[in-house]
Amino acid sequence: MTHRPTTIARLRRLAAAGLVGVTALGVWPGGAPPAAATDRIELGPRPFHLLERLEEGPLKRALAACVDEPARRTDFSIAHRGAPLQFPEHSLESYRAAHAQGAGVQECDVTFTKDRALVCRHAQCDLHRTTNILATPLAAKCSEPFTPADPTTGREASAKCCASDLTLAEFKSLAAKMDAADPTATRVEDYMNATAPWRTDLYSPGAVMSHRESIALFQRLGVKMTPELKRPEVSMPFEGGYRYIDYADQLIQEYRDAGVPPDRVYPQSFDLKIVRHWIAAHPDFADRVVFLDSGPWREPGMDAAIARLPELAADGVRIVAPPMWALIAVEDGRIAPSAYAKAAKAAGLRIIAWTLERSGPLADGGGWYYQTVADLIDDDGDMLTVLDVLAREVGVDGVFSDWPATVSFYASCRLDAPAEAAD
Repeated sequence: MTHRPTTIARLRRLAAAGLVGVTALGVWPGGAPPAAATDRIELGPRPFHLLERLEEGPLKRALAACVDEPARRTDFSIAHRGAPLQFPEHSLESYRAAHAQGAGVQECDVTFTKDRALVCRHAQCDLHRTTNILATPLAAKCSEPFTPADPTTGREASAKCCASDLTLAEFKSLAAKMDAADPTATRVEDYMNATAPWRTDLYSPGAVMSHRESIALFQRLGVKMTPELKRPEVSMPFEGGYRYIDYADQLIQEYRDAGVPPDRVYPQSFDLKIVRHWIAAHPDFADRVVFLDSGPWREPGMDAAIARLPELAADGVRIVAPPMWALIAVEDGRIAPSAYAKAAKAAGLRIIAWTLERSGPLADGGGWYYQTVADLIDDDGDMLTVLDVLAREVGVDGVFSDWPATVSFYASCRLDAPAEAAD
């Protein structure tokens, strides 16, 4: 493939300036980044690598024309758990890296500890995968201890360590690691050391975050916030008195306590009951409540999920967020908006898509996130084509990404005005 001199020149300048190193990724030592750094966006080499891989055509020419232009911070670029392509998810370092890459919205997935403190974790019971707990004395508190694999019986290695097994103080003593576990491991250290080859451990370990700490950080960085209430994996009410609804209201209350204006917060949930509760009980947040729609692949199924979109709009839901594959389809040999995308727009719903940069190499069709267009996906550069369709044809408000620089570069180049998710 022919390399464009402008791209190579850009990469050389970045390397010469040291801007593809740790500082450019936002790993400032201790405390908040300096004020000047918070406004400087450094994309690093990845967006330009993807551009090189993109097939020749109008999109590649348009993006190539922007290589030497400064990127801007945009709410179209939503950091999915920070920048977990290379940084431990939901860690301080991951959030800083996402900020350096131009993300205008940051996500804390929210669950709770034994003493009912809210913390940033993708699932209530993922500590055995995302932290060093199994290498610490706190492993004794895990719901299920590490059990080694048994090749003779085919039993896989397993463990189950939950935020609700620990107090907040105990949780804060852990270190974040890349999300991974080896089901074939016979030793704890091998079970923990399982990062996919297309990710990296270079930026591990990281500092775990409470929900309140994430709010304070995002306030200092001047970005919007999109917390996702994770479904409890323990029986509710928890330990007798902590109800699911109390947990949902606590999430909202922590933004009120911090003085965050409701128009800077996008509460998310897969649970339609929680979405409806927030809309009714917290009307000042209602227009920005996000329904994470699992209907296309779970209950009620794609056809029924499409059919209920007008009902969601009538119930006060304003934003839906299905996986990006539900928003695209193959039409006349090209990637185009899906029936779900067209129906959501017809119902007057705004759309957010997830998740770019989560699939690893796309040579074999892209996996789960590209399943409806797999026949047209055979190279990493194709994610820019998908992103272009989501932005300019589907008309999404924003795209979650595991590496926000890719979306920030695209949005800075292709969207005429800032695509602010809060407008």
